[in-house]
Amino acid sequence: MSSSRNFAKRQSNRRRNLWFERIMATIASANLCLVMFDLTYVSWRNFWLQGNIPVPFTQFQVQVPLPEMDCNDRSITNKEPPRTLRQSVITCIYDPIKGIQPHRETQSYLNTVQTLERQINQKGLDNAFKSTEVQATLAKLRNLSSDMIVTDPFAAANKSGILEKIKNQMRDQVRSKDRENVPAREAFDIFWSTQSLTPATWEREKNWFDQKVAPLIATNYYRTIGENGDPTNNFWVLDAPFVILFALEFLARTFYISRRYSSLSWLDAMIWRWYDIPLLFPFGVTFPAWAWVRIFPVANRLDEAEIVDMHQIQDQVRHSFVANIAEEITEVVVVQVINQVQGSITRGEVTNWLMKSGDRRYIDINNRNEVEEITAHLIKLTVYQVFPKVQPDIEALLRHVIESVLKQSPLYRGFETIPGLGNIPSQINERVISEATQTAYTALRSALEDPVFTDLVNLLVKNLVTTLTTEVQQQNTVDELQGLLTDLLEEIKVNYVQRLAEEDVEALLEKTRQLHQQPKGEIVKR
Repeated sequence: MSSSRNFAKRQSNRRRNLWFERIMATIASANLCLVMFDLTYVSWRNFWLQGNIPVPFTQFQVQVPLPEMDCNDRSITNKEPPRTLRQSVITCIYDPIKGIQPHRETQSYLNTVQTLERQINQKGLDNAFKSTEVQATLAKLRNLSSDMIVTDPFAAANKSGILEKIKNQMRDQVRSKDRENVPAREAFDIFWSTQSLTPATWEREKNWFDQKVAPLIATNYYRTIGENGDPTNNFWVLDAPFVILFALEFLARTFYISRRYSSLSWLDAMIWRWYDIPLLFPFGVTFPAWAWVRIFPVANRLDEAEIVDMHQIQDQVRHSFVANIAEEITEVVVVQVINQVQGSITRGEVTNWLMKSGDRRYIDINNRNEVEEITAHLIKLTVYQVFPKVQPDIEALLRHVIESVLKQSPLYRGFETIPGLGNIPSQINERVISEATQTAYTALRSALEDPVFTDLVNLLVKNLVTTLTTEVQQQNTVDELQGLLTDLLEEIKVNYVQRLAEEDVEALLEKTRQLHQQPKGEIVKR
């Protein structure tokens, strides 16, 4: 019962923690979406303003309907009466965050066009173009057009290309057969004149201007400059509540971890959760362009909350990283090790070690000769434990060898043909083999129990090593061995590195992935 209650309690705690993780992961995802929206807002403002998506390599645009609302016209001065503009809800709300407002010159141009439309509607098409008010408004539009071409108010927003597009649109609209190349300023003068605007053409020209030119002019804006000399960016106002929430959650989480694991201090727990730092950093105040790095802690939180499985992505990233550096690192390590060995041989360090091995003081930490004891232990293990178990196999092998030799003898074959004596050779073989193996085993056991035999074996090994070392120290032998070893290592280096470069690292990684994915039962079965 106690184990059942503990299991149920652990499951309840896990569900509670998972519920909390999912809430925080959702909030972090919302903050990341806000960050990405802020980073792309200025470059995508045309879409948020008008909802137009241009189709690449065509003149067509896809219109996405966006909700609109009346916004205050922030381009007017205190001397002018307040006016409102009909804009999308998104630009009306978010333009002040980025310090964006309608450009005074281009907005004045659009307001003058609206004034012209209002005057014509009030006076009627038949009388409007004869009135002095309409003529004055047309003259004002011609002057504003000339100023717009000369001063280029689009340059401050990096939209000079929009002005060129407007000029091209106007040239195409007023171009006649007699004059193919019309200057932009003259094209505007022709368009805003009674030569082009008549009661018969007004609706057509007005609709063309509203559809082709007015939306382009409306995309221009002016962005205020802060005291630091950078464009205004009040994103910190929206980001600050998230940063404060994540900071409090970070402190509480790390404190809980430090209390749960007694070996960790609070600082160690903070270091453990280092990847949450981008969520705490106030990118809205400084380095706003780097706010996108929050994608990493958000991805980790989504994985911890079991909302998105990131294991496959992690495996692919890790394998790609290994595939890119494994070959180079392995080549460097192998070549460097071989170079070190070659250098040691060339400098004579191996020879010096051999020559001084007899004079070198050896530090014994337990007054025991481990090599001798290991050798003696292995010999005793072989004689007392291994030999009795493999003795039948040894006898069978000897029996086969002796019988193969004897069958080639005419005398042995003659014994087999004599009635009653055919089994004598086999019995003799069995007796000889059995006694030989038993005698050899008894001799080995007696030798091991004889201290004189042990001393003679140790003396033989010692003299063998001493004699071999002395002969190797001969100058001709040393030079020859050094040259052979150096050449051998050089061949190994060249051949190994060349084979490594030809090896398909991706194929090796694929084999590794297959081994990890293979069921354990299948591996054992094979």
